[in-house]
Amino acid sequence: MYTRLISTLIFPLQERLKSHDTVRVRRALEQSQWWDPQRLAEHQLARLRSLLSHAAAEVPYYRDLFARCRFEPDAVTSLSDLAALPILDKATIRAHTEALKRPGASGLARFNTGGSSGEPLVFFVGKERVSHDVAAKWRATRWWGVDVGDPEVVVWGSPIELGTQDAIRQWRDRLMRTELLPAFSMNEAALDDFLAVIVRRRPRMLFGYPSALSHIAQHAERRGVAMNSLGIRVAFVTSERLYEDQRATISRAFGCSVANGYGGRDAGFIAHECPAGGMHVTAEDIILELIDGKDQSVPDGQPGEIVVTHLATRDFPFIRYRTGDVAVRDTGRCACGRGLPMLREIQGRTTDFVVAADGTVMHGLALIYILRDLPGLHRFKVIQHDLSRTEVLLQPAPGFNAEVARESIVKAFCRRLGDSVRVDVKVVGELPPEKSGKFRYVVSHVVAVRN
Repeated sequence: MYTRLISTLIFPLQERLKSHDTVRVRRALEQSQWWDPQRLAEHQLARLRSLLSHAAAEVPYYRDLFARCRFEPDAVTSLSDLAALPILDKATIRAHTEALKRPGASGLARFNTGGSSGEPLVFFVGKERVSHDVAAKWRATRWWGVDVGDPEVVVWGSPIELGTQDAIRQWRDRLMRTELLPAFSMNEAALDDFLAVIVRRRPRMLFGYPSALSHIAQHAERRGVAMNSLGIRVAFVTSERLYEDQRATISRAFGCSVANGYGGRDAGFIAHECPAGGMHVTAEDIILELIDGKDQSVPDGQPGEIVVTHLATRDFPFIRYRTGDVAVRDTGRCACGRGLPMLREIQGRTTDFVVAADGTVMHGLALIYILRDLPGLHRFKVIQHDLSRTEVLLQPAPGFNAEVARESIVKAFCRRLGDSVRVDVKVVGELPPEKSGKFRYVVSHVVAVRN
């Protein structure tokens, strides 16, 4: 009854006070998710034409861009017509931030990415965009039989959330039954405290980075703390690639399903996993393209870099925005019956790929598999500095034989990367996450040619 009070009265009231149209949008999304693909595509095209016409008339950057490209929004008759426009990348946004704003737009909120793969990106988000992103996340949450107001533990590291924990925010979180744990501080003492909080709160859902939740799960198993009978229904994970061993660890330790989510502050709420296993794209708001290294569309079934057009961004348009992530499209139909298109695989960021000395591009998993099952290895990180040198950082657990491991790692890495590559293996006391709280297993500073 408390959850129902929050989800049907308190949370909608909060959104209304913020001038967000979240409730109406979520209700519409819960209808449109059952539409057939053709109706969804028609809906996308109508909204795309509206966004492009608005951008041409109201947004200085796009007014000038469309004039230079001789692009006519009224002539758009297919989603594929978007390909006539150049890709919007982070450098372009940095260079034209003010020109990308709609003059007179009110209530714009300033956001920035974490900058885990380079310089942070500063951009702006209007209330329309916020309403649609919150509604899309809310819809996906309800797929799993949980709702706003159910007890929740959030393991997060973004300074945006952690830096706003004032009295009002803390009161709101208590009202919503949400407890926030800082993912960037995860030493043994902190992990013990996290376990105590989760046992005390008995949440219905967890939310966080897959690396952070799997780290807590492993700690619980080492400590012998039973977490699988607390009534946790689902663990929502996002912001990093979810590896299958992480999924298995989280599910086993907490006795719950694991639901993968994909999106970002810049690109929006892009896709979410349903209980039937489909990774559904929020197609009502997102037009998703997959492109190769020449910015051309890739055939279905092949990996490509994700480019998104967010249809609810009239105040600061994101049109053909390059995300830096790589995915594979799923052309099948989900057993859940939803008509939303799907992604079959989200492979990670372009910087999660490594390049062999001969130029062969491979996913970081090729190296991760070498390290993951080494006995007594607690954590690791691979840094490819250039084509000739790769560094491997190891955080050992008791019983780890560093000398034996070093020899096998060097041999195996050279088989993947090339015999000429220097592989430096270092044992460290602790491997901290990024400033954002995320943990990256592989970081490559080599510019790979995308597929």
